[in-house]
Amino acid sequence: MTTSVAGSLWGPSVLILAGVRVSPMKVLVTGGAGYIGSTTAKALEQAGHVPVILDSLLSGPRAFVRDRIFYEGDIADRDLLARVMAEHPDIECTIHMAARIVVPESVEKPYEYYRDNVAKSLELFDQLVNLGKPRVVFSSSASLYGMVEDFEVDEHGPLDPPSPYARTKHMMEQILQDMAQATDLRAIILRYFNPIGSDPDLESGVYAREPSHVLGQLVMAALGQKDAFTITGVDHPTRDGTGIRDYIHVWDLAQAHVAAVEQFEKALEHDAAPSSVINLGTGSGVTVRELVAAFENVFGQKVPVREAPPRPGDAVGAYANVDKAEEALGWTSSLTLEDGIASALAWGNKRHEVLGYA
Repeated sequence: MTTSVAGSLWGPSVLILAGVRVSPMKVLVTGGAGYIGSTTAKALEQAGHVPVILDSLLSGPRAFVRDRIFYEGDIADRDLLARVMAEHPDIECTIHMAARIVVPESVEKPYEYYRDNVAKSLELFDQLVNLGKPRVVFSSSASLYGMVEDFEVDEHGPLDPPSPYARTKHMMEQILQDMAQATDLRAIILRYFNPIGSDPDLESGVYAREPSHVLGQLVMAALGQKDAFTITGVDHPTRDGTGIRDYIHVWDLAQAHVAAVEQFEKALEHDAAPSSVINLGTGSGVTVRELVAAFENVFGQKVPVREAPPRPGDAVGAYANVDKAEEALGWTSSLTLEDGIASALAWGNKRHEVLGYA
């Protein structure tokens, strides 16, 4: 089945599958005030769908919700979930993105991570089944993967989650798979690699005052918001000793969620199972030193760099085998590493206007 998109990359589009226009859907997006959630909400809108946002605003800023349908609250609040579904009975799928996501913080605060990511998600999944809304697209993480010799991992690769954060994602995957076997729940589990960049219109992006991820740290160093960029770990078994990642533009990632919602049944049929795990990446591995070089090329000048030992919970890394995403969802990434860097830099200069802080 071929997939084409009518309209420009950034403009409104309608997904057409084998010549058939996809019917508009209403989609619940938990964590829809977050970085990836808000971008995905925009991608859903541009594909003709209606996102309904559920977010506690624990971390995601209210500004990212914009004028979308919005419920402020907890994913484990069963009464709130019942109200959302009663007021929007045409919701056809839930994209579950709400989670704590900072690896070093998960090492310091494991209780909060297991409570919010695992225990509360369990309540959400059970209530969705009770309410007759059993379709779930789940935001998982490539940090689950163990190291393999050539660093390329497919969905059957060995798992060795190195941090409490990664272990919460693994547990949620297992919960979804077990519930899908035992109940009406159906799940597409998307293992993200490393999102970079911003919303194409610079309406949302990374919002943490000091982002913990590598590109956010590079942007801060480049814009003079910190004195240097720190490479954490220089003795890894990679081609230059630094960690290796698969950097995927957040807009590409958002488009993959649209495809997962629209191709939900096809993805499950691909595995002939009630749940399916799919990698989302570019299929290319980039080391931290290579990322710095690409960043400096886009930025046009050198960035001060220093070296330090790995942080607690850091992994050597991997990059995605993305064959299944193309087969099951008809999706591939289209934006480059340089696109993501340029987008992140533009957002770094703009975000104070949206968030009120640099």
